[in-house]
Amino acid sequence: TDANSVYARGFVVENYQVDGIPQTGSWLTQTGDLAFYDRVEVIRGATGLLNGVGTPAATINLVRKRPTQDFRASAALSAGSWNTFRDEVDIGGPLNEANTLRARIVAAAQDGDSWIDRYSERKKLFYGIVEADLTPATRLTAGVELQQHHNDGTARSGLPLYFSDGSLANFARSQSAAASWARSYQDQRQFFAALDHRFDNGWALHASFNQSRRGYDDVIGYALRGYVNRASGAGLGLWATRWNSQPLQNAADIYASGPFELFGRKHELVVGYNISRTKDSPPTYANWTIPGYDASIPNFSLWNGDWPAEPFNPRTGSSQTATNQTGAYATARLRPTDTLSVILGTRVSRWTERTRRVPFQGSATFGERSEKDVVTPYAGVVWDFSSQWSAYASYTDIFKPQTNKALDGDYLDPLQGKAYEIGIKGALLDERLNLGAAAFEVRQDNLAVRLDNQFAPDGSAAYRAAQGTTTRGYELEAAGELAPDWQIGAGYSHSVSRDAAGARLNTQVPKNLLKLFTSYRIAGIGNGLTVGGGLNWQSASYSRNLGPSGSATFTQGSYATLDLMARYQISRQLSLAVALNNVFDKRYHTSTTTSFYGAPRNLTVTLRGTY
Repeated sequence: TDANSVYARGFVVENYQVDGIPQTGSWLTQTGDLAFYDRVEVIRGATGLLNGVGTPAATINLVRKRPTQDFRASAALSAGSWNTFRDEVDIGGPLNEANTLRARIVAAAQDGDSWIDRYSERKKLFYGIVEADLTPATRLTAGVELQQHHNDGTARSGLPLYFSDGSLANFARSQSAAASWARSYQDQRQFFAALDHRFDNGWALHASFNQSRRGYDDVIGYALRGYVNRASGAGLGLWATRWNSQPLQNAADIYASGPFELFGRKHELVVGYNISRTKDSPPTYANWTIPGYDASIPNFSLWNGDWPAEPFNPRTGSSQTATNQTGAYATARLRPTDTLSVILGTRVSRWTERTRRVPFQGSATFGERSEKDVVTPYAGVVWDFSSQWSAYASYTDIFKPQTNKALDGDYLDPLQGKAYEIGIKGALLDERLNLGAAAFEVRQDNLAVRLDNQFAPDGSAAYRAAQGTTTRGYELEAAGELAPDWQIGAGYSHSVSRDAAGARLNTQVPKNLLKLFTSYRIAGIGNGLTVGGGLNWQSASYSRNLGPSGSATFTQGSYATLDLMARYQISRQLSLAVALNNVFDKRYHTSTTTSFYGAPRNLTVTLRGTY
């Protein structure tokens, strides 16, 4: 749903990586647990050079935790609102006296309810990694990730925004659209390995492999079918279906990087190749309209999610999808002068998708889509015009095959376009404070624009391909230390997308976003008290063609939320932290098409010990 999506520059982020290897973004946005990762890297803008299939939003790269050179251990216990409890342990260090073999283990478990009725979440996480120095210049890494995420009372959306008479519904934030039997069980296993070697001439070779097998079983039932009659409570029904499968992805990446000399100056070069293959063989079920099943809710005023009961929805057939993607890429960072860098890169990609549908009744259907030898160029220039400031400009192409469908059921043609960006970056206060400003323009064809209340033949949302679209915007950010013990992180972004006629697109995404977080450590209180707060503000957003009439417009006005935190260092090894989110209990919609609300005021307390 839109509420679970991550946005950048006005678009949904679809490109996710783990240690630089592309992943299935839907899994990452649904789980959202960062226990295994050391940091999150965000590269904003079109990144087709990295992924082959680029979008104008961003690429999010999650960098796994690595073994430490010395023994370290930490454990944390937390408790929060809605009976949420979590425990986590992180242990790592050398396994031999020579420190050539190192390991790290991370494990976590969480159990809790929600501000939304009937919704609960349970998850178990395990991560293990081993590093071995085969020689002083060669390192082998291998590891495993195991995750279980089991959610009950899940809904794909909120309740309808309107009553049957066209008036705006004002449901409680806790009211759920989910049937009590709706559930989502997701398990994932990842196995990964990497080999790194440094040559004496400054070059380095990196080869990595990642296998990901995700198992999921989603039994879906949510109340968004029709509109509630204020007087009788009738008129609303469930959308019901089931999705389950075990997709398997194998991905590999190999690249060499190092310096070279040209015209008496040193430059840098990266040359690589990556490949990914994904296979998925889900069974098919009756989607949304199940023969013999009455999906209506007789009286919503009395509804507790128990009726109608879970439908009998046997398999109707099978399907297979095989997706292969390869890419060869090269990037050169040229240094014509000490203050000027020119970055030139290109990627040549191939992408194929083969599908097979075999219904138990009827004829099998086959499909194939492919894009061959797609060239994605990139060019950039960076000018260090002082010891603290640099300016840059860049250009890249956009290319991405799409899974969105038109009204007739055909896939939209691949998204194509060009992205331009200029900016300035600075490092002040002895490089403790980083500042940045950027302006960008994105031109696209075949941009998928959802058709409200219209569906493809298979029941999925229908889209149209908008041509000649333009997105313009700018970003400002600051991060670092303003003074000893005073940290700050701030960002402001503005972006607007319009079609060829000048009409605004993606109106469900706010034009303006402001995020501000600051913390200060008061050393004179005990062993140290850190206090901080975060402010999130966004401008208005809206959607049209809603409600029983199909002509209503819903607007979520601009709003701000405030979060506060405090952390007290009880001793050198032990700390206690308190986080209070949505301090003023702001009520706001996270979707402009359904009654899906953001979290009310909530509290989390965490006790952490380190060794």
